[in-house]
Amino acid sequence: MMIDDDIILKAEKVSMLFPGTKALNNVDYKVYRGAVNVLIGENGAGKSTLMKIIAGVQQPTEGHLFLEGQPIHMASTRVAAGLGIGMVHQELNLSENLTVAENLFLGREVQKGLTPINNAEQRKVTMEAMARLKQNIDPDEVVHNLKVGQKQLVEIAKALIGDIKILILDEPTSALSKKEVQILFDVIRDLTSQGITILYISHRLEELMEIGTHITILRDGNFQSEAKVEDIDVPWIVREMLGSDPVSDFLPPNRQFGKNVMEAKNITYVDKSERTLVDDASFELKAGEIVGIYGLMGAGRTEMFECILGKTTYQGTILIDEVPIHSKMKTAQRIKLGVGLVPEDRKQSGIFPVSSVSNNLSVASLWKRLKFRVIADKDECEAVKKTIADLSIKVSSPTVEIQALSGGNQQKVVIGRSLLTEPKVLLLDEPTRGIDIGAKSDVFEMMVKLSEMGIGILFSTSDLKEIMAISDRILVMSNGKITANVERSKTNEEELVFASAQGF
Repeated sequence: MMIDDDIILKAEKVSMLFPGTKALNNVDYKVYRGAVNVLIGENGAGKSTLMKIIAGVQQPTEGHLFLEGQPIHMASTRVAAGLGIGMVHQELNLSENLTVAENLFLGREVQKGLTPINNAEQRKVTMEAMARLKQNIDPDEVVHNLKVGQKQLVEIAKALIGDIKILILDEPTSALSKKEVQILFDVIRDLTSQGITILYISHRLEELMEIGTHITILRDGNFQSEAKVEDIDVPWIVREMLGSDPVSDFLPPNRQFGKNVMEAKNITYVDKSERTLVDDASFELKAGEIVGIYGLMGAGRTEMFECILGKTTYQGTILIDEVPIHSKMKTAQRIKLGVGLVPEDRKQSGIFPVSSVSNNLSVASLWKRLKFRVIADKDECEAVKKTIADLSIKVSSPTVEIQALSGGNQQKVVIGRSLLTEPKVLLLDEPTRGIDIGAKSDVFEMMVKLSEMGIGILFSTSDLKEIMAISDRILVMSNGKITANVERSKTNEEELVFASAQGF
């Protein structure tokens, strides 16, 4: 293969298949030497998958990689590291009970044979790496005691202590303050001046324009376009990301809403690491209204739901049907007041996999069927059968284990469980995650049907097509703040993307 001096790495016809999903489809990708190569696209576009293939975390179903013009087989992260490719993942991958130095050298300790680990040398190299990042972090500090932003910089330091030619940064600034972001940018500029190539994923559009040299856009697992950052602007990026595919509309015309069933006033949630995950957020939800919360990973959508459900201690006021609920009120009490939740991770926190469909449906509402402190089996059975029929759950018998059902039918069971508590407000966190297109349509139609029964529905998603398809009104969250509160009919996808990039 002919070597192009400007291109250090190339992917040709790379595809990646997962069960039921084609994450990448025949993607060609060029990485320019000594530059900041920005990769961008909507959630699910295939960005992280492509980076994991380059870093040896995953092997492609089809396609080839070339480094310096030579074909390579990235069988593992160890092989990638040997070729000078390192990756800082979006999720922190640190051992909280170890020191900073121990984390940096975990699996590659400085020692000869059976001699003890050379802790002095490891501390020395760690101090040099921290100085390079302009951080005064003690190598002997236990990682658990660090702030999230500091932990992110420790992750970056782990990659820098190797002989790096290509450094992949997947959403590296998601947990950093503005000051820390500028420090990171200074480090990136220093690295590129030394000839190190950066692959950079981020959703923060203005940030990309500041630090990027070349930009590549993926859409729905396909290569969309490539350009030099100096030749384009933010509106161009948004147009290339979104395309012109028509948006489905599941809402009938002339929808009518009732009074407010929920009000959130000045909700603020600061976690144990002193990160403000929800920042002075206020909004209302009316009976029969479907309000979508759009935002990217880390925007604060899930944390907002946790505040409403009482899973975290927050500041501010929440009213359910005009009844104020204080911050320390238990989740069970909130459910009795009319709050229902369908969680984001169905398998981890939504179902009891080895239990029956019947038990999964009724477990949250057994208190409604107590008669003389005994559960009325007949009432429970009738409620389960009615819910299965109403939601068109495909199951041969209520006694079948829920893990035998498809993802879409499992999701219907989780929604049905909340409905049996007779909620006034139904919270749906990423309700279509992990289900096929047909099941998504079923869930959307179900949401409309429930709203027409007077239930206020608040749902979150990072999918623009979904938010435009099923929302009466849209809230946009960014960095914990609500940056837009607008009727669906009065906005478009481009405006929502711009709003999601605010608040940094």
